[in-house]
Amino acid sequence: MESFAESLECLKEEFAKLPGIGRKSAERLAFHILMATPEKAMGLAFAIRDVKTKIRHCSTCFNLTEQDPCRICTDPARETDRICVVEQPRDLIALERAGGYRGLYHVLGGRIAPLSGIGPENLTLDQLTERVSTQGIREVILATNPDVEGDATALQVSERLAGLPVKMTRIARGIPTGASIEYVSDSILRDALAGRRGMDEDHSD
Repeated sequence: MESFAESLECLKEEFAKLPGIGRKSAERLAFHILMATPEKAMGLAFAIRDVKTKIRHCSTCFNLTEQDPCRICTDPARETDRICVVEQPRDLIALERAGGYRGLYHVLGGRIAPLSGIGPENLTLDQLTERVSTQGIREVILATNPDVEGDATALQVSERLAGLPVKMTRIARGIPTGASIEYVSDSILRDALAGRRGMDEDHSD
């Protein structure tokens, strides 16, 4: 059987490397791009180029941004005495989409996972401690995922901030155990933030 043109095969191979994309889906996507107008096809190419060349981490909260500091950190309407700590930018996006929270954020850049070689030193814990100790923060909301590694990360954060004059709270357990914050519905996320508890209450269960 005659093979496809080399450039089309290459495009299929690249699509097949994406998570959740099988060989059939990769082939359909490749042909879709082939049949699209040059403007639409190049629009995708330019969008990929831009996310790789323009987006970086905010030097304050470590969210993804094209400006530094990011729009959330520089928003004058934000409550600057409250920080919500999340694992990844995707979690921040989910919480913002849910609405109801008007404080600041801090992105850890992952979570403690010894089996994957990720320890506290690989997260932005030092930067978080610096923010809390110097920026007049009164409450730190721990919004790590409700699983073993997320709980271990939350505990590490609370221990790191122990001794500082700050209230430590944890989002409510309305989020199913083992779920990822980025996939939880907006209403559940709003309730989880509204029903957050002190860390001492969380450990008393």
